[in-house]
Amino acid sequence: QAVVDFERLGEHAAAFRGHDVGFCCLGTTRAKAGADGFVRVDRDYVAQAAELARAGGCKHFVLQSSRGANAQSHFLYFRVKGEVENLVQAVGFDRCTILRPAVLLCKRQESRPMEWIAQQFLGAVARVFPTAYSVPVETVARAMVACVLQPGEGKVKVLENRAIHELGKA
Repeated sequence: QAVVDFERLGEHAAAFRGHDVGFCCLGTTRAKAGADGFVRVDRDYVAQAAELARAGGCKHFVLQSSRGANAQSHFLYFRVKGEVENLVQAVGFDRCTILRPAVLLCKRQESRPMEWIAQQFLGAVARVFPTAYSVPVETVARAMVACVLQPGEGKVKVLENRAIHELGKA
């Protein structure tokens, strides 16, 4: 485990060397970081980490993105997620897997009342429609590991929420 300063990520290139697979779940919220901070973390840091990983020998990069990611979106969140997907793909990994989960169901230490209410509602909906609107973070993590253990099907693979559920149960 290496602790890095994302503001000086280039100084930590050694931490990215010698790994066959890279996993990236980095992200923040606009509420926490502001619009500029959100873009810096969710796009710039992720793209730079991918570049360092590739330069360090990484062959397969697994990126957690978001349902609705689209570089042409008018919504900042979805636009940034789409932009970073494009940037990571352009790095040139032998394999790149992008997971686009819906709303992540998880327990947080910090208080986010509206998110808690949404998670309670979506958790109930998930009992009837398990793959429609949400996914437990544990399922995403299992899917990320499983996609690495499976033989590669093409250079870039994008997994939407339903596929994440299926792979995460395997």
